[in-house]
Amino acid sequence: MSELASSLSGWAPVPVEWSDRVSSWSVEAFAALLDQPSPLDGAAPGVLPPMWHWFGFLAHPAQRELGADGHPAAGRFLPPIPHRRRMFAGARWRQHQPLPVDEPITCRSSVTSVEVKTGRSGEMAFVTVRNEFSRHGELAVLEEQDIVYRSQPDPPAGAGPAARSAAEPAAPAAPAAEADRPVAEHELVLRPDAALLFRFSALTYNAHRIHYDQPYATGVEGYPGLVVHGPLLALLALELPRRNRPEAPVAEFRYRLRRPAFAGTELRSWSEPAGSDGWLELATGPVGGPASLTGTARLAGEA
Repeated sequence: MSELASSLSGWAPVPVEWSDRVSSWSVEAFAALLDQPSPLDGAAPGVLPPMWHWFGFLAHPAQRELGADGHPAAGRFLPPIPHRRRMFAGARWRQHQPLPVDEPITCRSSVTSVEVKTGRSGEMAFVTVRNEFSRHGELAVLEEQDIVYRSQPDPPAGAGPAARSAAEPAAPAAPAAEADRPVAEHELVLRPDAALLFRFSALTYNAHRIHYDQPYATGVEGYPGLVVHGPLLALLALELPRRNRPEAPVAEFRYRLRRPAFAGTELRSWSEPAGSDGWLELATGPVGGPASLTGTARLAGEA
């Protein structure tokens, strides 16, 4: 048994259930971050836009419980891996009925899959967490998050960023060049800076230092700059149908994170017309470069 598999042997956290609500303040704060009007003033007041549940159900560990990277050092769904590094890899989200704003919602979370794989960067543990959001005993939203963990000690004192970045997983092959892609049906452009990433970290109570601590992101984890949050990339992609097809809200969204995006780089989200199966192609990535996130979305009322 490998060292990583041995660390995970017998790890089977029990499901947890609790109630919370997503406040109108958080909804309006994220809209302001995007320089958009509040969705609470739109055609569906009191209804949470797709995947904006990220602004509720936030764990709040004590400061003493945080690890060197800003994440909690231990937790119910954090695998017992030494020198743990965490990467959000993607998710599947499906809405059966809209979630309300400022009203109680019940969430049941459980680990449904743990798998150790070996790639060019070494061993990694793939953990799937299932979140079931319900209202009055009826399922409203189902989400499955895929999270990748690996064991990676901090670099020796004096080691430069290059030593760290060599341990990063290799990025998948780049997709077709920009000129070869189909013409986008809709698109938006955003340049996330350090202040925007800090505000998003605050909204999601995310203390992972790669999003706001430049010396840590570059000197310890080996990134070339501050890392844009994976959920923010997904939410930017979902802004396209939200802004351009308000009469048909997204009912299902499946997405993968392909490679990191960094502060100071202009990002473009684009959508391609729905295919014969009724699914939209969505993506977010640096302008002129390969996509950092790719996904497909199904609109309500479509196949």
